[in-house]
Amino acid sequence: MSTGEVLMVSVEEHYESLLSDVYTWLMGGFDEAKRSNLEFFQNRNITPSSSGIAFDLGAGSGFQSIPLAELGFNVTAIDLSQKLLDELRSNSNNKSLVTINDDILNFRDHLSTNCELIVCMTDTITHLKSKNDALTIFQNSFSSLEDGGTLILTFRDLSTELKDTDRFIPVRSDENIIFTCFLEYECETVKIHDIVYIKKNDKWELNKSSYRKIRLSVEWVEKQLSNIGFKIEESSNRNGFQTIVAVKQS
Repeated sequence: MSTGEVLMVSVEEHYESLLSDVYTWLMGGFDEAKRSNLEFFQNRNITPSSSGIAFDLGAGSGFQSIPLAELGFNVTAIDLSQKLLDELRSNSNNKSLVTINDDILNFRDHLSTNCELIVCMTDTITHLKSKNDALTIFQNSFSSLEDGGTLILTFRDLSTELKDTDRFIPVRSDENIIFTCFLEYECETVKIHDIVYIKKNDKWELNKSSYRKIRLSVEWVEKQLSNIGFKIEESSNRNGFQTIVAVKQS
């Protein structure tokens, strides 16, 4: 989608038309994102201890999947964007990874046995259409994990409404790309307006697209996980990004 009226599209359409082309750049580049996630897992002693089966829900271009494979997990990476999954394969250096182009709500269709680890990171969970969908992911994760298995969530807490000009977020920029977003808060969701200028042949081209994220408070997520039967082992916030590590109790 280029210049003209900004239309509200689905998450899949948003990634296909705009975000997938700049997604890895947006995260600081593949090497930096991979290094950061490898450190994240190592700091939490996330290594195979039973089946070694891991599912990465919303895998993108492999920031989580590839570090997990390097740590010894057999990883299934699921994402709606085939572009990003193709990028994941090219980054994997022939690691033992399975990629699946599907909605993460269908991840159990691709599971032949219970797994040791499920990760849903980099704000993937807020891209679902409703809290009910998020609850479905939590419930299906619990059912799909071995006893003692781990679910890791990372997401941006959008429950607190920003006001006025604070709703304009300068996301990232360099000499060739300027990425800004504008937020419009609704009761259960936030309209995300992504505005991206890309320099091509010394001319700046405007690309823009809008979609919705759901507003998940930390308290709500913790309550749902606990009600299902998870034990919360970590709930921490860094720079507005929430990490929750939950373990399936026997």
